[in-house]
Amino acid sequence: MGLLVVGSLGLDTVATPFDRVEEALGGSATYISLSASYFSGPIHLIGVVGEDFPKEYIQLLENHNVDLNGLQIVPGGKTFRWSGVYHYDLNTRDTLLTELNVFEKFDPVIPDYLKKTRYVCLGNIDPTLQLKVLDQLTNPMFVVVDTMNYWIEGKKDEVLKIIKRANVLIINDSEARLLANEPNLIKAAKKILAYGLQTLIIKKGEHGALLFSGDTVFSAPAYPLEMMFDPTGAGDTFAGGFCGYIYKTQDTSFENIKRAVIYGSTMASFCVEQFSTKGLEDLSYLRIKDRFRDFLRLSQFDEQ
Repeated sequence: MGLLVVGSLGLDTVATPFDRVEEALGGSATYISLSASYFSGPIHLIGVVGEDFPKEYIQLLENHNVDLNGLQIVPGGKTFRWSGVYHYDLNTRDTLLTELNVFEKFDPVIPDYLKKTRYVCLGNIDPTLQLKVLDQLTNPMFVVVDTMNYWIEGKKDEVLKIIKRANVLIINDSEARLLANEPNLIKAAKKILAYGLQTLIIKKGEHGALLFSGDTVFSAPAYPLEMMFDPTGAGDTFAGGFCGYIYKTQDTSFENIKRAVIYGSTMASFCVEQFSTKGLEDLSYLRIKDRFRDFLRLSQFDEQ
């Protein structure tokens, strides 16, 4: 039936120490869908844009086997816009502008033919809307959820509700500490799992990712890139690669989830090499597989 992706689509204006782009394709659902599309299809995207959303971006998504029947296009409306500037180390950024526009009243409606979808990736949107999506689905088998500081601080009760209904939560290290109210990441992970979660992935940017399930911990490296141009969307790209691989293999065992984490990191490494979605637009599965093997070599060694 495909992978169901719900999240934002937007137009981003981004400046880094290396260059600047204006009105570039962005949004969590966009990055997730493009990343996942290299593993399996179709990808069913649920989101909202205004009438000003460029036709070439619609075509790009369709060319990647992304089903847009669930995309709402609001007549006369303006698409969500975000603008930010990154500092020299690219780990910190300043948000200059956020215009929700049509996204402010986004009401995700799942078409009838998708209500039995078993694999779901919920991008970083209001947890109330994430819950509404799950309420429309018959019996999802594997639900992956993302969230952020804003929702943890403002709607923690709803965040905890969605965690209880998710199989995997993907957050970064600062979000994990905030959610658990615990500075130590290992202790924070244990507290979050105790909320009723099966699997937790904590992204650590250029330092890789940590995977927690029960008492088991897996540490995934980050790919050593000579140049990072734009980290925007890297986390969503990670989620897309992760979910895409899980859907492709139809295997939710812990060993396969570990492989999916590496594939997520692989896709994120392509994303940050160019601005916006450019690093995800013209890949091949063979190229992805080659970099996946590079990841494996990074962490392999022989015991003497």
